[in-house]
Amino acid sequence: MVAIKRMTRHKTTQAMKLRYIYMLLSLLLVLYFVPAHAQTKHKAKKAAAKSTAKKTTKPTAKKTTKPAAAPSKQKSDAKKLGDAAANTSADTTKSGGNKTPDKNQNALSEEIVVTTAYKPVLADAVKIRRNPDLETKIPFKAPLTYTVLDKRLAQDNEIRQLDAMPMPVQQDSLPGNNYAKVGLGNLKTTYGEVYINNGADQALQTGVYAKHLSEDGSLDKQDASKNEIAVFGKSIGATNSVSGRIDYKYNSNYFYGFNQDVPPTIAITPQRQHFSIIGAEGELTKNYADVPNDFTYAFKLKGYNYSDAFKARESNVVLSGFLNETIQQFYVGASGSLDLSTQKDSAYNYGNNLVRVNPYIKFQGDNYKVDAGVNIVDEFGFKSAFYIFPSAKAEIQVIPKYVRLFVEATGDVNKTSLLDFSTVNPFIGPNLQIKNSVDQLDLSAGLKGTLAPGLGFKAFIFRNSVKYLPMFVSNFGPQGNKYAVVYDNGKTRVNGFNGELDYKASEDVNIFGQVDIRSYNLSQQQEAWNLPKFKLTAGTTININSKVSVTGSLLFRGSTMDAPYADAVNLIKVTPTTISSFADLSGGVDYKATSKISVFVKVNNILDTTNQSYLYYPDYGFNIFGGVGYSF
Repeated sequence: MVAIKRMTRHKTTQAMKLRYIYMLLSLLLVLYFVPAHAQTKHKAKKAAAKSTAKKTTKPTAKKTTKPAAAPSKQKSDAKKLGDAAANTSADTTKSGGNKTPDKNQNALSEEIVVTTAYKPVLADAVKIRRNPDLETKIPFKAPLTYTVLDKRLAQDNEIRQLDAMPMPVQQDSLPGNNYAKVGLGNLKTTYGEVYINNGADQALQTGVYAKHLSEDGSLDKQDASKNEIAVFGKSIGATNSVSGRIDYKYNSNYFYGFNQDVPPTIAITPQRQHFSIIGAEGELTKNYADVPNDFTYAFKLKGYNYSDAFKARESNVVLSGFLNETIQQFYVGASGSLDLSTQKDSAYNYGNNLVRVNPYIKFQGDNYKVDAGVNIVDEFGFKSAFYIFPSAKAEIQVIPKYVRLFVEATGDVNKTSLLDFSTVNPFIGPNLQIKNSVDQLDLSAGLKGTLAPGLGFKAFIFRNSVKYLPMFVSNFGPQGNKYAVVYDNGKTRVNGFNGELDYKASEDVNIFGQVDIRSYNLSQQQEAWNLPKFKLTAGTTININSKVSVTGSLLFRGSTMDAPYADAVNLIKVTPTTISSFADLSGGVDYKATSKISVFVKVNNILDTTNQSYLYYPDYGFNIFGGVGYSF
């Protein structure tokens, strides 16, 4: 058994020696052929030339029965072959990759690294085909000259007074001081206007003017006429200025209002109404003087005499004025008036007089302004009463130079005037009730100022407490609807909002508008008869060029309520008659044909709607009139 084992070990040792010899011969062949092969492959990629191929072969060793102590010679031979293989280098990527050992060979782990010297190969250079610009160019430099200003530097800490700049000699835009206009329209319209004055005199102005307008509508007796003539004058002295005027107005119309949809049971003959007013006024004022602590004053005397087609008569004389003393930033003074009236009709003859005294003190700073005072009113005549009302106002700048916040609290007695009633409603009848209304306390607060260049605004809310608020109501008769006046005999609350906007885009374009919104909290009357709760007015003026200008206006009025006079005066609950809201759009064009002759066209009620300002009194429909003007 021992002999058999030794023979087996001897055969195994010889086989291993033969294998080692074959491997050594293979290694010598690799060392001989690899360098030559690497020289032919020098144009390969750099990444492949730099990579190192490592070959590791770990075949599974055959299971043999070994003695506990392996021969030392076998270990020594394996160590020498491993050192030789480690000291030998080869480029495995150039020689075709890893080599797979023969499966019949015994298990052996080996690592072969083959390297060689790197010889870089450069590609042909790419040349830039560009020739330099050899021409010499020198930029032009303009010669500089300097002028020394022989001027002393002034550092003024205070704002000095600006010197007045003389105005250049200008030629008036109008060739003369006087002009006349005449025109005709589709509603039998006749129009005339003339204005004459003494010319360009800075110390004295005198003149006379006259106006006429008449129209005839489509309804029976729907015609009206307005006429006015006046003379005026103004003299400017070294210290004071005196002005005065005398005028006469004569307006007429008919009571053509009745229900056109329901034929009347009896024939209605519209009665004619006319108003005749002659008035005069004169004023004395002290001229403005730029002096510290200046004392200023003004006095005005005016009066008129009024009459209508019935027996109504009214005479009025008012003397008013103020005195004011300036003390630094304070203004101390007082204003007042004596208002005397006589009002009579076939049913009454009243003396209605008021005396007002308003002492005040005003002071202002850079960002604020305050007016403080009281309004003392004594009412005497057919009624005697004494009142003291506040008269205060304050302003403060919220955004300097742009927006100001203001608040105001005032009160006053509003005299009932037949002239004022006829101006608002020309269809009033005889024997109107006379009773002065009282603004017990009017409060308002808002903002005003400039939003942008040329864009000014004012917006405020208000709350008024009014006693004896006057209102118009219908009073039908066989000669048409003649309006009467009733009062809310208690305290009436009027709340609302008022806004104004004026935009002057340029010297040739101007747009303006105003809106008024009100709500009424009445004490006795069922509705605020014939008082609109919404009203909008707007207009524009556009100068297209030096010869053509265009004007336009818009009126939008909200709906109102009307009731019979007998029910309103006796406080009887009735179903109100609604007068619908309406919009009225008008416009005009002026053309200067020559320096003296101009042509104009006016168009009213462009929308051609049957507007009713008062019950059964529709306004004129679409109407147009035009004419010529002459300056001399």
